[in-house]
Amino acid sequence: MAISFDLAGKVALVTGANTGIGQAIAVALAQAGADVAVAGRSEPAETLDRIAGTGRASLDIRADLSSIEPVQRVVDAVIERFGRIDILVNNAGIIRRADLEVFTEEDWDAVVDTNLKTLFFLSQAAARPMLAAGAGKIINIASLLSFQGGIRVPSYAAAKSGVSGVTKALANELASRGVQVNAIAPGYIATNNTAALQGDETRNRQIMERIPTGRWGRPEDIAGAAVFLASPAADYVTGHVLAVDGGWLAR
Repeated sequence: MAISFDLAGKVALVTGANTGIGQAIAVALAQAGADVAVAGRSEPAETLDRIAGTGRASLDIRADLSSIEPVQRVVDAVIERFGRIDILVNNAGIIRRADLEVFTEEDWDAVVDTNLKTLFFLSQAAARPMLAAGAGKIINIASLLSFQGGIRVPSYAAAKSGVSGVTKALANELASRGVQVNAIAPGYIATNNTAALQGDETRNRQIMERIPTGRWGRPEDIAGAAVFLASPAADYVTGHVLAVDGGWLAR
């Protein structure tokens, strides 16, 4: 049997796709043949333009994913426009940094709600039509902090550890019904969110010294993994958290 990475005829929903990793994943899925809906708070004009350049259709859904309120509306919009949903990429997320002594309940709830609670309930809403069709792919964006504790980011570490657990729990439940659930754990990726780290000479040097490949990752490095997990080539891969980290965890 030929191995296929072709996504022609598939429909994907990617959250938080206006820049960075989400944008790269959305564009890569379109390049592989999928029509792509993007959901988030910000205007994704550049992402939509790049999807259009692939010849695939797109849909912009404006939604604040800091709560679960819009999740069913988002999935319904995809079904209304395309008639199906085959791939969900839960990429939207936030981070809050503070010392333990002053870390607030507001910062805890904001991060856990966006990064874990909404991820679960959006997966639930998207899984229903996938299960009805007997096939689907859910790809969660985890983190190196799904494996490590980090520093000054307790709610983020908790949420991303939770993403790993939810990924495995959903995989166990859905695999026999045709839906694969996996996660990608990005390493240090050069995006707007990591600009401060890149600009800190000492911290940047420390990070680079630990990465065996000797460079920061690019959003496209994550996009390739997402295309694989979304494709028929990964039909027997489920419940896995794939680290794309330049070897960071192996060090």
